[in-house]
Amino acid sequence: MIKTLHRIAIGFCMGAADIVPGVSGGTMAFILGIYEELVDSIRRFGSKELWSPLLRRDIKTVIKRSNWQFLSSVAFGILLAVILLSHFLEKLLTEHPVAIWSFFFGLVLASALIVSKRVSAWGPEKIISLIVGALIAYIIVGLVPVNTPDAPWFLVLSGSIAICAMILPGISGSFLLVILGKYEIILSAVNTKDIATLMYVGIGAVGGLLIFSHFLSWLLHKYHDVTIACLTGLMIGSLQKVWPWKESADSIKNIIPQLGPDAWLGISLMIAGAIVVLALDKLSNR
Repeated sequence: MIKTLHRIAIGFCMGAADIVPGVSGGTMAFILGIYEELVDSIRRFGSKELWSPLLRRDIKTVIKRSNWQFLSSVAFGILLAVILLSHFLEKLLTEHPVAIWSFFFGLVLASALIVSKRVSAWGPEKIISLIVGALIAYIIVGLVPVNTPDAPWFLVLSGSIAICAMILPGISGSFLLVILGKYEIILSAVNTKDIATLMYVGIGAVGGLLIFSHFLSWLLHKYHDVTIACLTGLMIGSLQKVWPWKESADSIKNIIPQLGPDAWLGISLMIAGAIVVLALDKLSNR
């Protein structure tokens, strides 16, 4: 029971992070110690090791191999966070953007430091992988949102692209939805219970997750340290997006704030975000 509640709590943290454009649920999965198990468990649903016994109607083997208790607990936590926090976080981002982004900046920065320690030995190839990851994230988060169709096929495509990013630390699936012009539509669909829109996005998410998890699981098993270095780079590159001080409310251009009450509040919240991550990491290690 305690293990189930722990997994639900981790899923809740992932869901809360995924709601915010610029923060990845994959980051929370990493610092809370379930990332590789999560990717591998998702991969099994599209693999022969699960489908072969299913076709033979060997349900006991399917249940044993699917790791369903782990996945269902995490998924429930994510869903709970989306339902309970989507409206609240949407309001906070509108009314207190500097405070929210400051907290998440500290969170992502500390997360990058923690994840970098998972690399056993840093060498030239890992440093190159780190730089490539940082450049990829930096370019992606600097893209300007575009106008796109609201057709069902594009909602399916958006769901598949966003879910792949959501399991990658550093690249925010919700931010990719912003770039694709679908973030507000999907957030509104959650708040208004628009089942049709959520169904199309869900279909894309399931398909994209099954396909991408195979590739990511293979990378983690075959090139673990190089992959972790790249994921660390993704987090570092994404800091451009979560920097709290912008030229204007609609601008993506970062500025250095003048020291004052608002700046000190932001710095304090950055430190608070970092402390939360470090505390979660220490708790996870226990």
